[in-house]
Amino acid sequence: MAERDPGSRTGRNQLIRGLATAVLAAAMLVGSAGPGYGTRAATPAPGAQFTPLTAAVMTEPTPFVATDGRTHLSYELLTTSTLSSSTPLRLDRVDVRDARSGRVIGSLSGQPLADAANPVGDPLPGADGYTPPPPAPTPTVIQGSQQWVVWLDLVLDRGRPAPKVLEHHLSGAVLTPSGPTPFEETVQATPTARTAPLNLGPPVRPGTWYSSESCCGNTHHRRGLAPINGRLDVPQRFAIDWYRIGEQGQAWEGDPAQLTSYLSYRQPVVASAGGRVVEVQDGIADNPPPVTPPAPPIEETVGNHVTLEVAPGRYLLYAHLQAGSLEVREGDRVESGQVLGLIGNSGNSTTPHLHFQVMTTAESFPTDSPPFTFREFHVLGQVEPRIWDDNLGLQPTGVLPITPSPYEGTHHARYPLDREVLNF
Repeated sequence: MAERDPGSRTGRNQLIRGLATAVLAAAMLVGSAGPGYGTRAATPAPGAQFTPLTAAVMTEPTPFVATDGRTHLSYELLTTSTLSSSTPLRLDRVDVRDARSGRVIGSLSGQPLADAANPVGDPLPGADGYTPPPPAPTPTVIQGSQQWVVWLDLVLDRGRPAPKVLEHHLSGAVLTPSGPTPFEETVQATPTARTAPLNLGPPVRPGTWYSSESCCGNTHHRRGLAPINGRLDVPQRFAIDWYRIGEQGQAWEGDPAQLTSYLSYRQPVVASAGGRVVEVQDGIADNPPPVTPPAPPIEETVGNHVTLEVAPGRYLLYAHLQAGSLEVREGDRVESGQVLGLIGNSGNSTTPHLHFQVMTTAESFPTDSPPFTFREFHVLGQVEPRIWDDNLGLQPTGVLPITPSPYEGTHHARYPLDREVLNF
């Protein structure tokens, strides 16, 4: 009897029909003797199975505590369909578990899963002025050979530590012409980071500030999937855009087409920790507000900026500074609280603000974006509804719609959540 070719049309169709048939195909494959392999059958690893989805994480998940007092884990699961291009599958549920206890610490299904997943290649969010696409329809259907990213933002029960190792349980159905074939798979055992986030001083002088585009919703920082140098990164995952706010909650006064109308403009930025200046860029002119500027080349995306090395593998980026305002040079040693420059509107910026983040490299692209906390701040309120930084100057007035926050008060060693108004 002739051996069955696993790459034949018949073999591929068997795999598509479901996991039960795939297991049979696997048994036939490992029992077949190929040239140079002898006649002894290979033995699969315990629990081995063919899986319709592969998965990989894009960063080391790092637990951090936010202003809600709860521990968060925010990272991405990059999934790829292994089926042929003509065979879609339906992803029904993603469970994130403690790999050691099996306890589920977070789940996505239905519309929340659809809201948290999109195909790679959807409109690229990676710049100020990004407006998020509408959520994908429910159910979540992944076409054959397609790659999707699932944006995981887990919030643990208060007082519960993060697991040391996570695993991801995916369930759904392969959609074949003869009907759906259910599947389940457990993928991507992932250690969580054991190094605590940097605990920093403020990046700006004392005053009232608006924390915009912060984690953990559908913002252009959190969901900025960027293809750089042949790989996908989320280089601004935990970046925050800081806007100075006046006593009446105003971000600007007078003519919003004038840079000087914005309270953030020419505000000093300061070192959040002592360290060494490893990169300085200057000489890029400010953009006229409030029209979103054309996308600049990658080397000018963050505009005039200062990068500090403050710990091994940890760098602070201060971006969109005013040309000619930088007060440090590469190689300088700086102390916490030292003035580095002034806020401007250079690079990919629509209205004056400070883009601040922690990076794992001295370069802003490519890099990874780990979480961080501030030693102390006082929450005053929050901004509702969603205001995007590209249209702050297009609002009827410069006064932000600030409402009470459930987290009002003083916080220590916390990460500010998106849209919070606070005092440093």
